Amino acid sequence: MRRIEADISRRQMLGGMSAVVGMFAGFGLAPNEARAQGADRPILLTNLNYFDGHTLSLHRGADILIEDGRISAFLSTGQGPEDVEHIDCGGRTVIPGLIDTHWHTTLAAISQIAAMTQDIGFVHLMAGKEAGATLMRGFTTVRDVGGPAFGLQAAIDRGVTVGPRIFPAGAIISQTSGHGDFRLQNSLPMMPVDQADYATKAGVSTIADGVPDVLRRTREQLMKGASQIKITAGGGVASQYDPLESLQFTEDEMRAAVDAASDWGTYVCAHVYTSPGIRRCIAAGVKSIEHGQLADEDTVRMMADTGTWWSIQPFLADEDANRYSDPKAIAAQKEVAEGTKRAFDWADKHQVNWAFGTDILYGGGESQGRQLVKLAHFMSPLAALHRSTGAAGDLLALSGGRAPYEGRLGVIAEGALADLLVIDGDPETSLDWLSDTGNLRLIMKGGRIFKNNL
Repeated sequence: MRRIEADISRRQMLGGMSAVVGMFAGFGLAPNEARAQGADRPILLTNLNYFDGHTLSLHRGADILIEDGRISAFLSTGQGPEDVEHIDCGGRTVIPGLIDTHWHTTLAAISQIAAMTQDIGFVHLMAGKEAGATLMRGFTTVRDVGGPAFGLQAAIDRGVTVGPRIFPAGAIISQTSGHGDFRLQNSLPMMPVDQADYATKAGVSTIADGVPDVLRRTREQLMKGASQIKITAGGGVASQYDPLESLQFTEDEMRAAVDAASDWGTYVCAHVYTSPGIRRCIAAGVKSIEHGQLADEDTVRMMADTGTWWSIQPFLADEDANRYSDPKAIAAQKEVAEGTKRAFDWADKHQVNWAFGTDILYGGGESQGRQLVKLAHFMSPLAALHRSTGAAGDLLALSGGRAPYEGRLGVIAEGALADLLVIDGDPETSLDWLSDTGNLRLIMKGGRIFKNNL
């Protein structure tokens, strides 16, 4: 697309972009007015403390210089250059932009019925609105692990609308009857002449059975621009047919997805809860386990020994949990909640590489910050913040050359992308300030300021 657009005149490009912006404006999704430094004018953040994303203490006595969308230097207090935009942080703390490593961009703002029945244009416009809200909650990057997020990612990256950086997986790859099979039973059996179901046509999920099918579907998502591949390796709480303990995809099928992703320099992540499913994933070369709250300790130890990443969500079956009416789903949700604390304990005990994610679905997006607050129930506030910044950035780096953005994320370090928050609150003692977006006094992504209430 970039090569094609290079051949289009500036007049045509501006006309087309104006039409797109006008369309988004009609739904309240026009780009927000955002302050930004000029192309030749750096920004200097002064009078601050900062959390670097990894070290579990705050740094003091330095100003942060931002140039060309990156953190270019740390300067002694009062020693910065004059020809910059000075921003006095008022003694507040600066932290890296937050990262949600398990997000569904197109499914967070609408009901399950709407996701499966409404016009896809409506679904995308609602996702665009939610993307702006996501950024205003301080989440400057999300790893999308299932859904048609490619168009929204392009619109955000081009400045058509506002939202976080998106690492897209594309359609969830599922076996027949798996966690990503959203068909109704009256559509079975599927015959070779049948058209694809709605979820497949919309790009929410795709069904693959056997090694050749898995290779094809994986390669299709890579062709669309997937930064990682998502498969379903076990049952789910929200899925209608498959039991939570079910195993999905044979090891050979999983390895086919892993091989195809590896050939493109990236990796596979897998939805799975139970020990047998996790062990099969590890044997096949899957690099990131999504959920996994029902793992036993030996399996957690295996994850640590093999360097397998773990994207854990604070599933506690509380007031912020996804809502279900099906008794089977409610029972499964309770079982997963009982395993959540154990998962955090064992991840820490065995030093597993793990990062924070939410998996918010069907209208619960406003709880995203509160979900991170819950981590501080199981560890220190800075340790919890590390899992949504520095550790999450390390997980994103598994995408290698398929990463959509060049530069480190989740850290405050020289050369890192300037995704930063200035907060009212002390992250050494509590994360409760995350429950109120008013405590996010400045939100910056790529050196552009999207909110400044300092």
